[in-house]
Amino acid sequence: MIEKPFFRHTSFPEMIPLTLSDYIAGIRDKRVAVLGAGISNTPLIERLLSEGVRVTVRDRSPREKMAEKAQALEAIGARVVCGEGYLDALDEDVIFRTPGMRPDLPEIAAAARRGAVLTSEMELFFEVCPCRIIAVTGSDGKTTTTTIISELLKSAGSTVHLGGNIGKPLLCEADDMAEDDIAVLELSSFQLMTMRRSPDIAVMTNLAPNHLDMHRGMEEYVAAKKNIFLHQKPDGVLVLNADNEITASFIPEARGEVRLFSRRTLLGNGVYSQNGTIYDALPSGDVPILEAEEIRLPGLHNVENFMAAFAAVRGLVPYETMAEVARTFSGVPHRIELVREKDGVRYYNDSIASSPSRTRAGLLSFEQKVILIAGGKDKGVPFDELGELIASRVKKLVLTGLTAEKIRDAVVNAKSYEGSLPIYVVEDFREAVEKAASIAETGDIVILSPACTSFDRFKNFEERGNFFRQIVNELE
Repeated sequence: MIEKPFFRHTSFPEMIPLTLSDYIAGIRDKRVAVLGAGISNTPLIERLLSEGVRVTVRDRSPREKMAEKAQALEAIGARVVCGEGYLDALDEDVIFRTPGMRPDLPEIAAAARRGAVLTSEMELFFEVCPCRIIAVTGSDGKTTTTTIISELLKSAGSTVHLGGNIGKPLLCEADDMAEDDIAVLELSSFQLMTMRRSPDIAVMTNLAPNHLDMHRGMEEYVAAKKNIFLHQKPDGVLVLNADNEITASFIPEARGEVRLFSRRTLLGNGVYSQNGTIYDALPSGDVPILEAEEIRLPGLHNVENFMAAFAAVRGLVPYETMAEVARTFSGVPHRIELVREKDGVRYYNDSIASSPSRTRAGLLSFEQKVILIAGGKDKGVPFDELGELIASRVKKLVLTGLTAEKIRDAVVNAKSYEGSLPIYVVEDFREAVEKAASIAETGDIVILSPACTSFDRFKNFEERGNFFRQIVNELE
């Protein structure tokens, strides 16, 4: 369980940052360490250096792997420490942690005990952002829901800044944002672990076991997620999934208004679906928004994503605009993305499905049985429940990657497995996709929905999905 932080947090107690420029002016005489030279931290590094701050960039990648990046950073004034001992002698005054790096690593904890300030690019953004923030987290559906909220607001005429775990880093643009703008963020459990500020409107799509290879257990994972609302003010809004047992249990802990969304239950305040129609439940009466079947994106989970988004933007977006966006929004790449239809076979890229629960949602998006390509790197989440679903919802199964045999065992040991499901274990990823294509018939659906991370073969799920798309488009 995450307890109160053992470190001094974010800003120096003698100053209250109003803008990013104010913050940087306040730390100009401090030594700053930025842990990780990835996409989210690079603009921050460049901004700090441009304003005369002494910056040490620490990255665990070996020097030979980040040679060009290291040289570029050194050319603009950074000190670069990389490789196995990148956290040795961590004695800077301010430490920016990259997402995915545990805040309780021994070197970081020791620095905090010496008085270092631990923060992150996203935590600082929350301090200096001048406009309203809407943020989304959850185990599944975060990116799609975040993107839908952004599209809804833009369609209603708002100036929207999309970022966080998707889009681009927003911190260095904060000074150019207007008070009437809206920042829409996707936040991961890693970004939320040490967060001590919450957004004006917080959305929790659902929670299920995930990232247990990084977190010390489900309790820590849930505790991190709850930071999205635990620091809200009384006028804050929390949107929760009433159909998810874990998220529904958070209702008594809310600091402000709670809006629920549900496909199963009539609600007093929130968005629900009944007899195929989606309604917004208000004290003045329930307002029909549109028919669920009008939503362009396939799958019941996308009905839930839209309901969560509708609840978040109530009062900010007209109902007519909500319905129009739902009818026209074609989705986000790598999320049940239709890549191609060839010889009567439809190929879908669901590379984002890096956990069993996401693959479950993908399989349930189609009325017919599908040809599933799955497997990758383990996240420490059991495949037992997924094995049961595969046994009943998959026509043919192609497995590849480090977890291929684990998933196969889960399917074969499933109660619903009758021995008739063809299972193919293929070593090479390209060959796995080509195998799925070779066994597909007219009218079939082939979906890449791995239930695992991509890190056994790819840099990230985008690279995996792009390679899948390339292979499918090369099929003759």
